Amino acid sequence: MMLNSSLPSLITRYKSDPESVYKTWFVENEERLKAFRSIRRGVQQVVSDIKQKTFGNDFKGSSLEFVLSCITEQKEVFEGAAHPFYWKPKLRIPDIYENEKNKQAFAVFLENCLTLQKEDQLIREIILLDQKNIKGLGPAVASIVYFLHPTIIPPCNTAIVKGFNALFQEKRKLGSWKEYLAMREVLVKINREHSRELSTDLGALAGLLYEVGVGNLSFNAEAMKEADRARLEEKLRRRHREVVSEHEQENLHTEMQWHLLKIGSALGYEVMPASNDRSRSYDGNDFSFLSRSDFPKLDTDPDTLGTIRLVDVLWFDKGSSKIVGAFEVEKSTSIYSGILRLNDLACSLQEHKTALYLIIPDQREREVLVQLNRPSFKSQDLPIRYILFSDLRTHCDALCKLGESHHIMEKIAKSIR
Repeated sequence: MMLNSSLPSLITRYKSDPESVYKTWFVENEERLKAFRSIRRGVQQVVSDIKQKTFGNDFKGSSLEFVLSCITEQKEVFEGAAHPFYWKPKLRIPDIYENEKNKQAFAVFLENCLTLQKEDQLIREIILLDQKNIKGLGPAVASIVYFLHPTIIPPCNTAIVKGFNALFQEKRKLGSWKEYLAMREVLVKINREHSRELSTDLGALAGLLYEVGVGNLSFNAEAMKEADRARLEEKLRRRHREVVSEHEQENLHTEMQWHLLKIGSALGYEVMPASNDRSRSYDGNDFSFLSRSDFPKLDTDPDTLGTIRLVDVLWFDKGSSKIVGAFEVEKSTSIYSGILRLNDLACSLQEHKTALYLIIPDQREREVLVQLNRPSFKSQDLPIRYILFSDLRTHCDALCKLGESHHIMEKIAKSIR
């Protein structure tokens, strides 16, 4: 294996491109950081479901589907990450749904990955899983483990492998754990050499390989054929449209957060945006101007507290730590992890009797209804209501003027019941 000599300049172009996944996913996408907590909680639920024999015999509707949905929200880098886990009855793959022994082995692997921290321990778990020869359960699992150990386990998919082979002149195959581990050794070595330019988080390097693999980032532009160049230019135009769309959605998200902060403050509550959103502003109005200065102590474990702090907007009774309202603002992708954060809050702080709301784009109403009717949520009887963007924007000033308590939000909210 010879390292392509253009790698340093490739990294520079990758980082400086405002539309590369380095900027749009790795650096500037705040949902990426939220996903780590959501996915960890989801993996814990998968392990629990398998142990309690409530996991079921299909991917659809399972806690594993929930985990993969959170992962596939993470920009195009993880597009298609769920496909290897779809249950294919005719092929009997992946064989972790109807084979109880394999299902238990998968749970043991995930549980060990949750608790172990050292590189050699995690590699040992991968080797042991590989030796069980569970049909259809290959390196796609690495994309789950990446969110548990981002500095040790790189994600893996078709585009990343393709980019690796192109950049390092190799012929690694997609579906083999042995091939994945060999590829990982190279990536860890390269990442260590370029950690200052990239990150100790292997996601940055994986994003570069993804860009090479899908043809967005060429390391030998001079040798490109005209047809290849035309295809690349069309991909770049398409990516530009996606980045512009994402920026517009982010602005909408910020606007909805501001309306919620404004209403909560007008109703006499102490308000707080997500911990990583406090520096935001909308239309010249700083979030910090309305927000309480500190996050109160809550009787929860550190992981759950971290999840609650990432809820988009919280309303507290004045002078107390009681959360009377929790709001998750959904954009084009974040619905699964948003519901999970509300679920964690409701289950951990039942005595608060918090009013739970999803704030959603008008065009996503049907999708939200489908998700809230999932068996995993209906069985918990979560009292989640939802409010359309258009209704929140239209009625914001009236709610501020006429409302006396958080119950005023029920006037514009909808319920699945």
